[in-house]
Amino acid sequence: MRQPAIFFGHGSPMNALGGPYADAWRALGEAVGKPKGVVMISAHWETGGLGVTAQAKPETIHDFGGFPAELHAMQYPAPGSPDLAARVSELTGAVQTDQWGLDHGTWSVLAHVWPEADVPVVQLSLNRRLTPREHYDLAKRLAPLRDEGVIIAGSGDFVHNLRTWKRAGGEPYGWAGHFNEAVKAAFMRGDDDALIDWVNLAEDAQLSVPTDEHYLPLLYIAAQRAPGDDVSFFNDVIEGGSISMTGVRIG
Repeated sequence: MRQPAIFFGHGSPMNALGGPYADAWRALGEAVGKPKGVVMISAHWETGGLGVTAQAKPETIHDFGGFPAELHAMQYPAPGSPDLAARVSELTGAVQTDQWGLDHGTWSVLAHVWPEADVPVVQLSLNRRLTPREHYDLAKRLAPLRDEGVIIAGSGDFVHNLRTWKRAGGEPYGWAGHFNEAVKAAFMRGDDDALIDWVNLAEDAQLSVPTDEHYLPLLYIAAQRAPGDDVSFFNDVIEGGSISMTGVRIG
């Protein structure tokens, strides 16, 4: 059975503790069931080459500061999968490593999707030497995994501008809402070229994506779309004016 590809808008690490987005993540997990494994591309693992986590018991990485002790103490003891890491390496040339684990872009959402932490997870790094087009082309090489019982997942945010984020909340900035809708529209019409060339996707795109590490993981999901795959969105909210929580499911 072909598994879906899923992009998570992960927002703040505090979402690991619950909140308004957890219900949709939990419902998603119930809908897709338990896959053989997950390959996650997170905004929070950037490297100078391509790496994939290969240990049997990956560490829960608390790659943030200044949050409550409860969050810093949280563990997500999902198993890794050396076999899946080897398969990812075979498909992509990624170097297998034990020098990373599960960062908050991964565990803060998966703690709700599979709260029992019983689905094997490996992370594939963001190779900073690649262009957006090369990220997309690399992602295409992961496609066979969907027919092998594996979910391809990405974690970031369509819109991620911390400089303009409103801590007290509030309505989305016009540019943020416009860019969020432009990304959704490109997904709906299957215009992957527009998603790759995000700078020209909408006016003020660079306000929405001042740095691209939170945007690039969605290219790994766009690349998985096959004929007949449906596209749907969840948690379609812009938080604090300039952080998009929107998620995408392909298939």
